[in-house]
Amino acid sequence: MSAPPHLRRQDKLMSQPRAVEVLAHGFCGRLATVGADGWPYCVPLLYVWTGGEVWVHNVAAGHLRANIEHDKRVCFEIDEPGEVFDYGRFECDSSVAYRSVVVFGTIRQIADASSRRRFFDALMAKYGRPDSGRPKGFYPRLDEVAVYAIAVERITGKETPLPDASAQWPAMDRTKSPQARP
Repeated sequence: MSAPPHLRRQDKLMSQPRAVEVLAHGFCGRLATVGADGWPYCVPLLYVWTGGEVWVHNVAAGHLRANIEHDKRVCFEIDEPGEVFDYGRFECDSSVAYRSVVVFGTIRQIADASSRRRFFDALMAKYGRPDSGRPKGFYPRLDEVAVYAIAVERITGKETPLPDASAQWPAMDRTKSPQARP
């Protein structure tokens, strides 16, 4: 794989352990693929971070499956938006607190039934309600669903924490707009 592009805002860069931590606890991600026609396709999916890989599921046949069969290279992204805050005198001098992680890698389908079951057990542990009273580990449509694992080749993360009120406008003026007048 090619070297990662230069990150202009090094001050926003997460450490690798922090990026993995955010990825492990994120809620929903977006899987991006490219089809045989050259068009990109991005789909939101619930996921599990396990064994150093991102695991997802989708219908057994369809747009996503066709794209994966065309090209195994994928990109997976999660983000956690926070509050919008002002840092300068003008409306455009605003930002947002956030965390985001982008994973680049190759995807493969998981055919082994026991591995697929373990994925759904982990998925239900992450997203399910333990007190629902429903039977655990019962997946009657297991054969109708495709489970995929993304082998991570590169992971990057960026974040902007919400500054304390003393570091936001009007307490602190960090106006960046060109031709700003004091």
